[in-house]
Amino acid sequence: MNRLFFSFSLLLFTQIAWAAFDDIQRIYRQSPQFNQFEICKGGGCASVLPVALSDTDWQLVAHLFSKPVNNAEDERAIISQAIGLLEDIVGRQTGTSADRAGTFNNSNFKGQQDCNDEAINTTSYLRLLKQAGYMPLHAIEDMRTRNFFFTGWPHTTAVIHEIATGERFAVDGWFYDNGHPATIVPFNVWKANYQPEDSPIGKSRKDE
Repeated sequence: MNRLFFSFSLLLFTQIAWAAFDDIQRIYRQSPQFNQFEICKGGGCASVLPVALSDTDWQLVAHLFSKPVNNAEDERAIISQAIGLLEDIVGRQTGTSADRAGTFNNSNFKGQQDCNDEAINTTSYLRLLKQAGYMPLHAIEDMRTRNFFFTGWPHTTAVIHEIATGERFAVDGWFYDNGHPATIVPFNVWKANYQPEDSPIGKSRKDE
């Protein structure tokens, strides 16, 4: 039974991983603009939805980057806030506002996303920010996955690196409910199964 479950889980993850890879490549080729781009939902990017932000929506994002930026750390802090804001704005259009931290045990909440959805969407948001000139100190990389069943449950994130130093950072929106600032930590820290201490994943909640 355990061998059968493992084989099924491996097949399922492989299918999800390829779906995510295919969709992120297609989304990358589209060169998303704030008034025309796509987001993933449904787990493994099972559903791709068109999104259009209004000028007012985008001005809210632009306002975050009007704050002084003295170094790359400051820029990452604002990027984190911007990802949360974009999740909130997009969630009201796509029905993902109720998305909760994590993936498992959340099937009763409409609009739930898994880490593949989050990583693809976050990468799209990062591309929007980069195209707008709001990330001069960072470059965007392809998403990355840690673990593969043997060392733990697979988990995927968006990734950026600091241009001056080459240091890589995970940009992960999966650890918190929709609209919360993204978690940005050194990639090696994230790779070692990092999870924020105050993340609600695995903790009891009043509405459960």
